[in-house]
Amino acid sequence: MPEAVQGFTNVKPVSFEDTSIAFSSQSDFKLRKTYWLFALMNKGWVVKLGTFFIKIALRLHLPIKLLIKNTIFDQFCGGESIRDCEKTIRNLHDVHVGTILDYSVEGEDTEKSFDETTLEILRTIERASESKDIPFSVFKVTGIASMELLEAIQIGDSLNKEQKAEFDRVMHRVDTLCRRAYERNVRIFVDAEESWIQDTIDTLAYEMMDRYNHERPVVYNTYQMYRWESFSHLQRDTAEAHAKGYYLGVKLVRGAYLEKERLRAHEEEYQDPIQATKEDTDRDFNMAIEFCLEHRDIISMCLGTHNEESCEYCVDHMKEFGIAPDDSHIYFAQLLGMSDNISYNLANAGYNVAKYVPYGPVDTVMPYLFRRADENKSIAGQSSREFTLVSDELKRRKTCRSK
Repeated sequence: MPEAVQGFTNVKPVSFEDTSIAFSSQSDFKLRKTYWLFALMNKGWVVKLGTFFIKIALRLHLPIKLLIKNTIFDQFCGGESIRDCEKTIRNLHDVHVGTILDYSVEGEDTEKSFDETTLEILRTIERASESKDIPFSVFKVTGIASMELLEAIQIGDSLNKEQKAEFDRVMHRVDTLCRRAYERNVRIFVDAEESWIQDTIDTLAYEMMDRYNHERPVVYNTYQMYRWESFSHLQRDTAEAHAKGYYLGVKLVRGAYLEKERLRAHEEEYQDPIQATKEDTDRDFNMAIEFCLEHRDIISMCLGTHNEESCEYCVDHMKEFGIAPDDSHIYFAQLLGMSDNISYNLANAGYNVAKYVPYGPVDTVMPYLFRRADENKSIAGQSSREFTLVSDELKRRKTCRSK
C-alpha cells in the first residue's frame, strides 16, 4: 500500500444506507411528498399515461402548470430562473453539496434560440464565479447548434456557404462560453449526446481544452461508458493532452440514449456503438475511474453517476492511492431529486459533491422531465431504490418519535 495512505486512516466511512443523513434537509411533509411521487413513478403504466395526458394538456393550454410545478418540477428542478434556484443553492450549501446550474430548455432549433441559450449559460458562469457553492457550469452543444449541422460535419458532408457561416457561429458560441469560464475561473462541462454527433462535439471540446486548459482544468468533456470505444478514447485523449501540455477534464457517465442508439444502429445497419451487456459498461466505468485516479497529475474527473457500487469503487481506490476526500481533482455529481443517499453521505464524509440543478420555464423543461420520469422507470431498480430509501426514513422517524 502506498506510503501516502497513512495520512488518511481517519477518513470517515461512507454508508449509502444512512437515510438520516440522506434526508436530513427534508421536512416530514417534503419527505411524504417525495414518497408518493416515487411510488407513482415506480409504476410504468402511470408514467406512460401521465406523460400522455400532460403533453395533451400543454398542447391544449389547459391550466396544469401549477400541478406540474408542485410535483415533478419541484422534485427535479430548481426553478424557472437562476434567481428561483437560489433557495436550492442555499439548501445544498447547508449540507456541503455544490450546485451545477443546468439550463434545461430543449427542443429549440433557431439561430435566435441558440443565441438566447448562449446568453443564459453565460449568466450561469457569472453566477458560478460569485460563489464556491457552484463548482461547475454546463452546456449541451445541441442547445447552441443544430443537430443536423453537427451530424453533417461528422459524416464529412461538403458544407455550402450558409452552413459554413452557421458553423462559424457555433464555434464562436462554444469559444465564448469556454473563454468566459476561463476568465472567471469556472470549470465547465460539455455534455455528451448521441453518437452520430458526438465526434463533432469531441473535436470542439478538445480544441477548447487546448486553448484554455494549459494552466488549470477549465473545460471538461463527457465520456459515455456504455459505448464500447469510450475507454480507449479516454486513453487516447490522455496521451494527446500530455503531448500538448494541457489538463484533461473528464466527466464519466454511463449514458442516456441507449434505446435510441440501438434502434438507429439497427435501422441504418451499422455497428451498434453500445456495449453488449450492462456488465461490460460497469467494468469499463470502473476501469475509467481507476485510470483517471492513476493519472490525476493530468486528469481532473467528475463521476456523474447514481450507481452506488461505482461510487464505492472510487472511494476505495482514493483511499488505496492515498488521495484525500476533498482532492480538488475529483468530484461526484448526481441529479437534483435523486440519489440523495449517495450525494449527502459522500458530502458528509468530506468528499466533493455537486447536484445538477436543472431550471427553465415549465413548458420548455418538460422534455427533460419526461425523460427523467422515463429513465427512472427504465433504470434497473432505480425508482424502487429511491422509494425504498424514503420509506425507510419515514419509518425511522416514526420509530424515533415513539421512543
